[in-house]
Amino acid sequence: MAISGLGSHSISLFFYVVFATLLHKAQGQNLVTNNVSVVEGETAIISCRVKNNDDSVIQLLNPNRQTIYFRDVRPLKDSRFQLVNFSDNELLVSLSNVSLSDEGRYVCQLYTDPPQEAYADITVLDRDGESSLVMTDMSLLRPFPGEATIEELYDRMFTVTSRLRLTVSKEDDGVAVICIIDHPAVKDFQAQKYLEVQYKPEVQIVVEFPEGLTREGENLELTCKAKGKPQPHQINWLKVDDDFPSHAVITGTDLFIENLNKSFNGTYRCVASNLVGEAYDDYILYVYDSRADGAPQKIDHAVIGGIVAVFVFAMLCLLIVLGRYFARHKGTYFTHEAKGADDAADADTAIINAEGGHNNSDDKKEYYI
Repeated sequence: MAISGLGSHSISLFFYVVFATLLHKAQGQNLVTNNVSVVEGETAIISCRVKNNDDSVIQLLNPNRQTIYFRDVRPLKDSRFQLVNFSDNELLVSLSNVSLSDEGRYVCQLYTDPPQEAYADITVLDRDGESSLVMTDMSLLRPFPGEATIEELYDRMFTVTSRLRLTVSKEDDGVAVICIIDHPAVKDFQAQKYLEVQYKPEVQIVVEFPEGLTREGENLELTCKAKGKPQPHQINWLKVDDDFPSHAVITGTDLFIENLNKSFNGTYRCVASNLVGEAYDDYILYVYDSRADGAPQKIDHAVIGGIVAVFVFAMLCLLIVLGRYFARHKGTYFTHEAKGADDAADADTAIINAEGGHNNSDDKKEYYI
């Protein structure tokens, strides 16, 4: 009621003084804490400190914002939390047998107007934590051992560096190398990098025209295909141990020669190079006669004549053998029939004396005329 009797300037001055007093009070009470890193199974110390406290209440909350300590009273029923020190300016609490589930952000809170909060992050380190390198190719995972070095920093903080050395080929270009951290404090943490493998060019000469034999009077077109990393920056054509035909045309990676003749025979080479090295491929040109179509055109008459001669000679030999065979068997027949006829006085006697004849002269003889 006393305020109502004041003028407007007096009311404004009153609220200004109250606000300034509260602001000075809040600014004068600075609440601080610190982050904690602890090895699994050991003890973590959480500190809430206040500068210039005016009997404001200090309390400590867990990551779920449950009160661990309110001043020097522990509402949370977890005996691992123990009061180390309590005063108007400090609340010091220990957490024994730390596990991975204890990780998180703890809150120091000071009951002022407005309330103040400070945060302490607890990180739990695995005593046997290690890192590994994995090289992956699509669905295939292959682990490779790395050379690890451990550097201790401060407050039981460590930096682990793992180095991997391996021999790569062009097939490994674009393959992902994944570094996987096997550590309970950082679940499923990994980093990956895709390999950039540089290699010298791979060169291949392709015949665009003609298909089949290269004949006199026709045209020839060759294309040089080169692949490498980085991309080949230079591609050259040359003829090994000879000069290029005067009317050969080179356009980029293509070589064109018209009206072929046998003087163009030889080895044509395409050479490609990049920053890694150079490579080449050869094409051997042989110009055939214009009548050539991929099969022999000239018939070897000498060979055919020899074959015919052998055939005729074989037939003659066969006829001679057969003639002698039949002649011999025919003579034998006549000899058997005439045996004993040389001493016969007449035809009847010759028949009687012949082999197979009858010696009995009294036998009846029949004659056929």
